Order: sequence, then C-alpha cells, then structure tokens
Amino acid sequence: MSALIAVAHGSRDSRSSAAIHRAVDVLRRRRPDLDVRVAFLDLTEPGVGQVVDALVDAGHTRVVAVPLLLGKAFHARVDLPALLDAAQTRHPQVSIVQADVLGDDRLLIEAVRDRITDTGVAVDDSTVGIALAAVGSSAAPANQRTRVIAQKLLAGTGWVGAVTCFATSVSPSATDAVAQLHAMGATRIVVAPWFLAPGLLTDRVEAALSDRPDVVHADVIGAHPAVAELASRRYDSAVARATSVASAIVGTRVART
Repeated sequence: MSALIAVAHGSRDSRSSAAIHRAVDVLRRRRPDLDVRVAFLDLTEPGVGQVVDALVDAGHTRVVAVPLLLGKAFHARVDLPALLDAAQTRHPQVSIVQADVLGDDRLLIEAVRDRITDTGVAVDDSTVGIALAAVGSSAAPANQRTRVIAQKLLAGTGWVGAVTCFATSVSPSATDAVAQLHAMGATRIVVAPWFLAPGLLTDRVEAALSDRPDVVHADVIGAHPAVAELASRRYDSAVARATSVASAIVGTRVART
C-alpha cells in the first residue's frame, strides 16, 4: 500500500484541524488503496517530518505529500519542499514526492458555489451578490489571481456580481466589497469563504459584517467531496510523473551501457 500525506497549513484554532481531519476522512473513504495521513506545516501536530518517519517505520517505500493549499505561495514553494528534502535525507531508500497544490481548480470553484446555494440562494437569483473572502497576499500577482476566482464563480449563474475581498490588509475589505455589490444592484449578499477551514481570518470577516442584516455567510469548503476528488487526482498525477522520471533515468542508463 502506498502512502498519501494530506498537508494543511495548521492553526491554533481547533476548528481548523477538525475541519481538515473531516475532509481527509472523505479522502480515506475514496482511496482505500492508500494509507492516508494528515500533517500540518505549522502550529498543529503532527508535523510533516513526523508523519514521513512514521510511514517509513510502517514499511512504506513511496510517500506522496499532497498540499491542501489553495495557492502556490511560500508554503508550497519553500516550506514543504524543505521539510520533504530533510525527510529524504533521513530516508534515502524511500521515494518522497510533492504533488501539486489544490489551487483554483474548477472543482473547488464549484464547491464554493455549492456552499453558497446551501444558504438557500438560487443560482438564478438576480438580487444576489457574492463576496468571495480570501486571505490576501503581499504579492500583487497572487491577489490578482484570487480576484479572478470571483468571476469564475459567477459564470453560469444569474447573480448580479461577485467581488473578491480579503481578510488581511489587502483591498478591498469585506465592507468595501459589500458596498461594491450594492452599487451593482445586489440587495442580498452572500459571503463565501475561499478557505478550506474556519479560523481567525474567517471570524474577522464575519465580525466586520456582523451588523449587516442583508449579509449571510456560507460555510468554508471543508469536507466537500471536491477536496477528496482533487487530492486524489493530485496524488495520481504525482505518482505518474515520478514513475515517468524514474523510467527515463533507467532508459538513459540502459542506453549508455
């Protein structure tokens, strides 16, 4: 049996880790052929290195880390590769591979749309505006990519508009987004978190709009089946890529002999 490590951010908020574990439970049911474990990059146990060590102790010779991350920022580009490189040094006999992040895949956008309709909003309701609440980044290009997600979310619906807002200091804020949506003609606003799990930042957005009777808050993506489906696909792609690279190396060696 091969191993998949579902790697999440980590948080001091216990609701966050509980949401990640529920999402990974769905993945386990989807992939009974895999030993699926959870690891966190920061603030929550167990850490990535601990889980790799435990899997090696259990006899696994191939480990694929699937980042449960919505963007390819510092955690995916620097933190996780460094942790996996350290684990690879400790266990040179084991294949340790990092899969792609979940990203802004169509499946997750559809999952957010489901969370919105779960609030009772119809997809053809032209009185509704959507505020997509995201983290915000110090990198402007990353924020622009997140802004585009709101327009993808709007596609195929009758909603009057969708605006990405940010829980950090990036503009627009949640209150600014609501004002923009009202200017577009929306009379009802749904705040849809672009987050896998709840925590301080989702609480901050809710608090900023707590006095608005025209605003309802959708749930986080959480244990939506799309997360398990996408994580499974990322695992399969990583294995196929690693197998292709290994085959190419063997082929090169054979050609040289």
